[in-house]
Amino acid sequence: MSPNENTRSLEAGIERDFSDKMSYGSYLALDELLSAQHPVSSPEHHDEMLFIIQHQTSELWLKLVLHELLAVRARLAADDLRSAMKGIARIKHIQRSLTEQWSVLATLTPSEYAGFRDDLGASSGFQSYQYRAVEFLLGNKNEAMIAVFAADPAAQELLSGLLSGTSIYDEFIRCLARRGYAVAPELLDRDVRQAHVYDESLLAVYKYVYENPAENWDVYEACEELVDLEDNFQLWRFRHVKTVERTIGMKRGTGGSSGAGFLRRALELTFFPELYAVRTEIGR
Repeated sequence: MSPNENTRSLEAGIERDFSDKMSYGSYLALDELLSAQHPVSSPEHHDEMLFIIQHQTSELWLKLVLHELLAVRARLAADDLRSAMKGIARIKHIQRSLTEQWSVLATLTPSEYAGFRDDLGASSGFQSYQYRAVEFLLGNKNEAMIAVFAADPAAQELLSGLLSGTSIYDEFIRCLARRGYAVAPELLDRDVRQAHVYDESLLAVYKYVYENPAENWDVYEACEELVDLEDNFQLWRFRHVKTVERTIGMKRGTGGSSGAGFLRRALELTFFPELYAVRTEIGR
């Protein structure tokens, strides 16, 4: 085989001159994006690049999750249930990518991480305002978290706005009420600055939906989509905990938390408690 037989020639129509045209790199701002990795270890530790890119890509995915959740909330408020569920379907795929990323970080051994961990100072994933924004939109409101971002007014403004606004679960419940389901008035008028807590009356609504799926198919399907969303979020949390345990054991987090123990307690939090509780009731 001659060298030319193993080479693909460029077709005549392929663009070559981008001096006055938008290119792939300029559209994606790759110069800026690919120069945004700044290791702080000295001498530079080989594995710090993995650590930086892992977290930067997670933040990009979280930005998209946040973008989609805001659209889902707006669609639910407009009673556009089908479009809202399309948004959640996309988020579920993003969640799978986020969860799978932990397997890459898990290749960082304890001795490798120890080589640059002290150089990280007090920085920690706990300080991800986009992660908190996603939690707020899903309904895990916690006003105390906003104080963590005192040095970042833009982040505080975003989180304060989301704290005062409805979650996607609030909007789903309101959508159910507008459709004629027997939602208790206090759920519609509750203080949305607080995390949603289990409500027995809502359980009866879901029990009716699950026992009569044919007559309530779009709501029935939406309930399952929300359960998928929470399941995926909890899987992400679990993989986070296990990756932390694998890498630093039970050491304290760089941001001052107790580390894996603190993260494990998040597994006890739930966004949509009635959608899990109703499973016990079905078939009784």
